[in-house]
Amino acid sequence: MSTSKEQRRQEEEQSTARERLHQREQQQAINRSLDETKNNIRRATDEARKDIPHYTQAVSEYQEETIQAARQMADNYLESQREIINSMQSALLPQIEAANRAVTSNWTTPRHVTEHYARLVSAFADNTIAMTKLVNNAMFANLEAFKRSVQNARDNLKEFSKIGVNNAKTFEQVARETTANATTTFSP
Repeated sequence: MSTSKEQRRQEEEQSTARERLHQREQQQAINRSLDETKNNIRRATDEARKDIPHYTQAVSEYQEETIQAARQMADNYLESQREIINSMQSALLPQIEAANRAVTSNWTTPRHVTEHYARLVSAFADNTIAMTKLVNNAMFANLEAFKRSVQNARDNLKEFSKIGVNNAKTFEQVARETTANATTTFSP
């Protein structure tokens, strides 16, 4: 009977050794898979990092185009207003001034009205440029907010990962203690 107990013990040891070997092989396969995933992520982030100058250039070009477009819109608007004012002045100014001198005071003359209108046009152009600056500032603020949200997500994921690792270690410890207690309880 002692040989059968001895054989059973050897079989259990061999079985335990096979289980440990199998567990090590599984752990190595998991580690290889995780390392491969980690390498793939590094490659992807390196490729994304290579695109940063392109994105920076695209944002810079966008801003340049926006500023240039605002300037051209203001210039075009001002030129059209200049042509309108000049046409009106040359055609109507002498007649209107003559009529106004007879009836009204000097502040309502077409020349004064034209000057006020020209100031309004100038203010419109200035506001267009200011609005372009505001849009660009808002874009940069949004980019900064996005950057912060990515940093927060990274930090939060790190904490969630720690929680998961701690839970897994606790589960492992409880499982080992349970297995050890069950083994000592059922040992003949």
